Amino acid sequence: MVRIVEIREAVVPIASPIANAYIDFSKMTASVVAVVTDVVRDGKPVVGYGFNSNGRYAASGLLNERFLPRLREAKAESLLDDSGDNLDPHRIWATMMTNEKPGGHGERSVAVGVVDMAVWDATAKIAGVPLYRLLAERHGGGAPDESVFVYAAGGYYHPGKDLSALQDEMRSYRDRGYRVVKMKIGGAPLDEDLRRIEAVLEVVGEGRNLAVDANGRFDLETAIRYAEAMKPYDLFWYEEAGDPLDYALQAELAKHYPGPMATGENLFSHQDARNLVRYGGMRPDRDWLQFDCALSYGLVEYLRTLALLPDYGFSSRNVIPHGGHQLSLNIAAGLHLGGNESYPDVFAPFGGFADDTPVEDSRVRLPDAPGIGFEKKSALIRTMREATAT
Repeated sequence: MVRIVEIREAVVPIASPIANAYIDFSKMTASVVAVVTDVVRDGKPVVGYGFNSNGRYAASGLLNERFLPRLREAKAESLLDDSGDNLDPHRIWATMMTNEKPGGHGERSVAVGVVDMAVWDATAKIAGVPLYRLLAERHGGGAPDESVFVYAAGGYYHPGKDLSALQDEMRSYRDRGYRVVKMKIGGAPLDEDLRRIEAVLEVVGEGRNLAVDANGRFDLETAIRYAEAMKPYDLFWYEEAGDPLDYALQAELAKHYPGPMATGENLFSHQDARNLVRYGGMRPDRDWLQFDCALSYGLVEYLRTLALLPDYGFSSRNVIPHGGHQLSLNIAAGLHLGGNESYPDVFAPFGGFADDTPVEDSRVRLPDAPGIGFEKKSALIRTMREATAT
């Protein structure tokens, strides 16, 4: 019978001087969790690792006060699948959520998501397969996508960063194989943001190669003013114009902006996701859903979110997760999503994918490594091991 012998938690800084329209990242942190099992592979215990995506701070208090104690106190067999030979992520999730009331998702979903990532990493490692193949076999029709569309997210506001520096950044993404790039808007006046957009278009050529992200900064009037001004650019998408829970704003904005829009990264449950597709005016023929597995209770909950989408005309191909990390990449390949975000230069070492894996025309392949593949990203696995070492 498999046993979890130890769960370790640590906080890692991911601070940087960049900013979007709403926050700066000068004091940003992330939680890292290691789930240590008694299964031995290649002479070493199998360890599953997890962390939370950027944009939400470390969830140490919630982890250590509620969720990790519940797992430590649970009977070992209650956390396993029917065979007893592997962990059961769904039973582990249910154990963590014992005595949790519905609603009020907030940062609670971040804490659970960190552990859930580590559990799926360990589960796939114990099974001896990459997570994307495990997901394809269990939930994705058997065969994963051989490659995944990815776009390079950047274009943050930074002290002293002029248009030339912004162009250099975007040019570097193109040189590394990204066709589609993303930049921030809303942290400057409209006329300045339009100059920034046009500067980037000089590099990427066509509007369909550029997405813009307001990070929820706008009220309806401002969102519409930007929409009207950006229509001629024919952008890849216009992202998160207003507050993530203001479905009425999103629905009204859709009447003014015919191009693709994207939102959802700050919705942390399948119920919130359902409200977005019910009431947010999102259009299945062109719009994108950005739910972030690592922030929204993990993959167990993400499966529920994906399952409800067809009832509202959406498919998994409408989904391109926020987060830019390897878990979302595995989900994208295994469950046939529309793609994945990438952070080539920011939030290191948590952003980005396996070492020596090239991006070609905004597509990337996954390594054939057990689990999520953290061991194929040397800086990341070193950071997580050092942070959770005893």
